[in-house]
Amino acid sequence: MHSALKKLDEHFSTSQLHKIEDPMLRTSGVELWIKRDDQLHPIISGNKWRKLKYILDHALCLDSDSLISMGGAYSNHLHALAYVGKLLDINTKGLIRGEPGPELTCTLSDMRDWGMKLEFVSRTAYRELRHYRGHFDLPGLQPNQYWLPEGGSQPLALRGVAEIVHEIVIPYDVLCVPCGTGTTMAGLIASVPEHVSVLGISALKNAEFLNTDVSNLLSRPKINWQINLDYHCGGFAKTNPELLSFIDRFEQSTHIPLDPVYTAKMLFALYNLIEQKTFKPGTRIIAIHTGGLQGKRGFTR
Repeated sequence: MHSALKKLDEHFSTSQLHKIEDPMLRTSGVELWIKRDDQLHPIISGNKWRKLKYILDHALCLDSDSLISMGGAYSNHLHALAYVGKLLDINTKGLIRGEPGPELTCTLSDMRDWGMKLEFVSRTAYRELRHYRGHFDLPGLQPNQYWLPEGGSQPLALRGVAEIVHEIVIPYDVLCVPCGTGTTMAGLIASVPEHVSVLGISALKNAEFLNTDVSNLLSRPKINWQINLDYHCGGFAKTNPELLSFIDRFEQSTHIPLDPVYTAKMLFALYNLIEQKTFKPGTRIIAIHTGGLQGKRGFTR
């Protein structure tokens, strides 16, 4: 690993496992644990650092001095990339989906303050950007510039995600993760023992494409995974009263903060599936808290 990145990595905590105690879980006979990746770092929390680490290592080894990526106005990925760029003294540029509002979101303000150049692109142009997957695929890219696709969705990201699995020291049957691009899920699928099932909960509506995207990220076919598409709660970054009520109850009983975009939907789905007796008694589930709590600032009650 590049020396600058290795020094930065030393500032990250180890993610802890937390068992959820709940009368419903005791009645079902199902154990639910959460791997608290939200506690890795006060700013670059969750799976964003996992996915970025080895991509950044590659960029630094190529002597890149500028990182360019894409995301929405509350993008956890761009938020993390901007902060890393500030710490490593590397130029960053974010291609932002949609037209700028009258004021920058709190996420975009952070990114600007950390030195990221913001460029707003139309939704049509943004969709076209998704076609560029390799680190030098973006048209017009200069030799010293490095392109990261949406959410850091590159094969190198899977190497960092694999470290989640390596840190789990208890036996388990199911590993569950929220899905945006499916990159984190692909990394988990590639790394878990053969007897473990990986369950993804889509945060997006009409996300059947995730099955193809995850398959394309895997170096060889695997059959121990599935993506549930039924708990998007109206679409990406959308909520409904049931989800918001669940967040309130969960946070009050566990004191674990949730983001409404990803982890809350995953846990909402798991509780519902457990109540429906989807899992056999004796099943131990580990759910990955993917962080993203900075984005919670964009939600009002």
